[in-house]
Parts: sequence; C-alpha cells; structure tokens
Amino acid sequence: MPATDDQPPAGGATDPPLPVGTDAAPGPDASPVRAAPAGGTHRFSRRSVLAAGGLAALAGGGVATAVAPSGRDDAGDAPAVIPFHGPHQAGILTPRQQQVRLAAFDFGARTDRGRAAALLLRWTSAAERLVRGEAVPPELEPPGSRAADTGVLDGSGPARLTVTFGLGPHFFDRTGLTTARPEALAPLPSFPEDQLDSARGDGDLLVQIGSDDALVTAHVLRTFQRLAHGEAKLRWTMAGFTAADGRRNLMGQVDGTNNPDPAKALVTGPDAPAWLAGGSYVVIRRIRMLLDHWDTLPPTHREQALGRRTADGAPLTGGTEHTPVDLTATRPDGVPVIATNAHVRLAAPASNNGATMLRRGWSYHDGLRPDGTPDAGLLFLAWQPDPRTGFIPVQRRLSRGDALSRYLVHESSALFAVPAGIRPGGYVAQTLLEG
Repeated sequence: MPATDDQPPAGGATDPPLPVGTDAAPGPDASPVRAAPAGGTHRFSRRSVLAAGGLAALAGGGVATAVAPSGRDDAGDAPAVIPFHGPHQAGILTPRQQQVRLAAFDFGARTDRGRAAALLLRWTSAAERLVRGEAVPPELEPPGSRAADTGVLDGSGPARLTVTFGLGPHFFDRTGLTTARPEALAPLPSFPEDQLDSARGDGDLLVQIGSDDALVTAHVLRTFQRLAHGEAKLRWTMAGFTAADGRRNLMGQVDGTNNPDPAKALVTGPDAPAWLAGGSYVVIRRIRMLLDHWDTLPPTHREQALGRRTADGAPLTGGTEHTPVDLTATRPDGVPVIATNAHVRLAAPASNNGATMLRRGWSYHDGLRPDGTPDAGLLFLAWQPDPRTGFIPVQRRLSRGDALSRYLVHESSALFAVPAGIRPGGYVAQTLLEG
C-alpha cells in the first residue's frame, strides 16, 4: 500500500515516514509454562527446560539492561547500541536504519505453548546480546543443533541493531491461546488488484532486524534460524535498504513527509491486554514498482499522480515540503490543483475519517524478473494501534482509483501483533504465555 500522506507532523521524533511511492524437534509436547515468581526466575516443566537448552536458569535475572556506550556509529549522532529493554520493543519508534531484514517463521507440528515459550526465551536471550555487539554463547544453542557462532561479526559492532518480534494470527491456535487472540488480529481483507504470493505472506512469528550494516542483518537472521532448530522454520524473508539520507524511494519521490505522533502507533487504553499494552500492530506489504513504465512518464504526470513536487516534496498547492496540502485549492478554470485521484488526496486522514498510521518503509531491488523488468519496489510497514481503523480503511480507499496504483503491484501481505516491551530477565510475550 502507498504511504498515507498529509498526516499531522510528528513533532520532530523518529525517522522519515514511509516512501510515498506506489501506483495504483526435541521430545513430546511440553507442559504449559507456569507464571514466574517475583524473583524473576522462569519456572518451566522439565521438558520445556530441556527444549530451551537450559535457558530458564540463564534468563532468570541474569541479563543486564543494554546501555549505549560513549562511542557512536556513522549514522550522525545516533548511538551505536540501541537499548533492548523498555516499555515497547525497539524497532517501532527507533529512527530507521539503513538496512532491514524481515522474516516470518512457522512452528513445527509438535509446537505447543511450552515449546513456543522456550523458543521465544532463547531468541530473546540471543537478541539482548546481539544488540550489544556480543556473541551468542554456546549454552543458547538448541538441542540437536550442530552449528555455532563463527565470529562473523567480530569487530563490526552492532551498528544500531534492533530486533523486533511479532505474533501472527495462527500463533494463538498453535499455542492453545485462541481465546486470547485480539479481534484486531483477524486476517486482512482482500483488496482489488492484489496479486499476493501466499508463500511470502503471513507466518506464526515475525522477526524484524534493523541495522546500518547489511552484514549484521544477514548474520543475525542466520542466528535466529539456527536457534529455531527443531521448533520453527523460516517461511519467508525480505531485505530492504534506505537512501543514504533516508529521503527518496526508487520512484524518485521524497519519502512520505508527514507522519502522526509516533506514540499514536502504540496500543494503549484500559482494555489493552497486558502483553500488548505498549506494543503495536504492523501490516507488511511488498509493493513492486513498475519502474520501467514510471520512468517514461512526463515529470508533470508523475507529480500530478502523487500531488507533490518531485524536487522537494512540496505539495502542488505551494509552499515547502511540510506545508499542509490545500485540498480545496482550484485553478482559474475550477479544476482542483490536487487531482481527485491524486495519492495525497485519497490517503489523507481527512479523506479517511481521521485514519492514520506510522509509516516506515525500505526500498528493495532483487534483480530482474523473467520478463526483464526490475524486481524492485517498497517494503511498506504500517504501525498502528488497530488495523481496522488504520490500514484497512485507507487501503480500501486507495484501491478505488489511486493514480499511483497503475504503477504498482502488491505482491505479499502480512499482519502481526507486536507485544509490549521486554523487561530485563524476561522474554517477549512472557505475560501472554505464562498468564
């Protein structure tokens, strides 16, 4: 889906918004996990402890909060180490890195609640160390795994590494927690002209790996694959990148300009379940851009399809990039300055009952398709407290005539609930799994 545009300014926080471009296993089932005592030691059955490779003792209060060192990486003043713990997971509101790896995993046939908890405990323990630039210790290796950390990242540093975990709709069925699945995590509806590849969508678990170093993102993904041995297999993975200044996408457009207040992407309120409060929902769409067609269009046509100038991202109604779009402006002949099917008009909150999303995106270029056209476009991520009032109504409107849509193909789609932040000594979704 194209970026929603003309949102209230984000108050200077977080990354540039999403690019606006687009047209148109071991042992039998484990026993359920019991709640952790106040001291923070996780109490599993013997089988689930074995499935976790002894992680219960390792994680019980033995993990320190990640603290950013005095050194900086090459990304301006951003710290090289981004804290792993907090009220929400890093990677949602964190300034966008230069590289991303998105990966979805599916559980094995014997996975249950206890085994899922053991895997997430193992992954969390590894992520805490990786974001600090530390190697994964041998005791985290799962039973039956013959691989080990080879020191690929020695001396490279974490490069603003973040690891963000999400839960797909079927996660709750596989873990016996169907009644705990939020209504907002229902499958996304079909949209006109979608050409979705089911093999590159959905999934039981999401891992988003962001960093300023492509080697880091690739190696961290391999690490999580290795640590999932016997419990979950990689379903799909996609890699993306940003421009050096984070400004433009492959269509040459200045990235989406205005985002809502980042805090509005978080799940809040008294009705939010404890495991999700401070978390979010993320919609992931792989959108291929028909660049060979787009590049042949007259510049005025490209700008009218979007509703903004290519050179600086300013609206066609005048001003600078951050000047609000005047959707009422007309030319002397009465024709709207912003076309009735322009992207910025159809995506604006004013056109969608106030619907907003925190848009974050990365470009991708995976070579050529069999017909010789670029396999390139946008990995679109929309963060929101409820997709039913965010992504879904906006995408429905865009699918009914957005001028950019004729130059885009939506090829994959997924929705995940991203649990709340992780406390030192805990693991992702612990409250859900041990509740």
